[in-house]
Amino acid sequence: MNPELEPDDYSDFAEPRVLIVPADCAGMRLDAALAKLLPDYSRNRLATWVKDGLVTVDGAAASPKTKLWGGESMSVTIQPDPHEVAFTAEDLPLDVIYQDDAILVIDKPAGLVVHPGSGNWSGTLLNGLLFAYPELKQIPRAGIVHRLDKDTSGLMVVARTLAAQNHLVRQLQSHTVARHYLAIAQGMVERDGTVDAPIGRHPRERIKMAVVGTGKHAVTHYCVLEKFSQHTLVECRLETGRTHQIRVHMAHIGHPLAADPVYSGRPKRLEPELLLALEDFDRQALHARKLSLTHPVTGKTMMWRSPIPVDFESLLAAMRAQAGIDEVWDDDEEGWGDDDDDVEVIYVRE
Repeated sequence: MNPELEPDDYSDFAEPRVLIVPADCAGMRLDAALAKLLPDYSRNRLATWVKDGLVTVDGAAASPKTKLWGGESMSVTIQPDPHEVAFTAEDLPLDVIYQDDAILVIDKPAGLVVHPGSGNWSGTLLNGLLFAYPELKQIPRAGIVHRLDKDTSGLMVVARTLAAQNHLVRQLQSHTVARHYLAIAQGMVERDGTVDAPIGRHPRERIKMAVVGTGKHAVTHYCVLEKFSQHTLVECRLETGRTHQIRVHMAHIGHPLAADPVYSGRPKRLEPELLLALEDFDRQALHARKLSLTHPVTGKTMMWRSPIPVDFESLLAAMRAQAGIDEVWDDDEEGWGDDDDDVEVIYVRE
């Protein structure tokens, strides 16, 4: 792994998992509690992590025999199983909308996992990249520098050389890569705003992230584009790139994303037509619509736009019809155009 690379939050292995030891584990040894709290991993793997110092209790190194009393903060640095993580090339369809010798830009469909991880060791974007671009075997993470959630659609950049990857990582760290998303939020978002709240693993529910005091710095800017009867179309711009960031931040301010199976909770009473449209939309309403960055070789500022996916557009149409809206948002006039003046090369996919 190149020492200049600092992992973005795009895999289970990007950061330690923090667990608060529940009361029903009081009196247990550490090894027994780990087996109960992390049942997806074998006892042998858990024991190896403890031996290698990858498990701490209240910030201190621990042994398998360490006794727990409940309430402790336990940090576990998840490691891939070397027998499972044989990143293999697979012939998968990839929607590459731009490529040169340094970078690829991919329009990822909803349902495609970006990086192999627990439960998804094959059929991922990384596997497809290794087949289509064999040279990426020499690049950490096959050139992937940021991710989209499995059920989020839209644009991603991939590096084709180590130098390009380092350049892109530095841009991400300095927040000069612009990532804009379309999102449909529950409720009426009254005005534009910013959420500046740290994000980390949920202390009790392992599949979730949450706003927690011990989390990583995270900032999301949002702009109101259209208001419907019970939802709002917003543009979100990432300043940082934490796992589930937009989903967590919008839920934190009381406007979880429509159809989000993890963070939205039970929706309020809806009209039958709108309820049916949401039931047909089987993912969170989030699309990575625009991506802009400085090209690692030419130094030009480049931007790509992706069309709104069919399922997303159908959901918008249902909401507009239910709200009786005739005049719709135009992305050539609002939101996306704010920072286009400095862009030297623009790719708009029709």
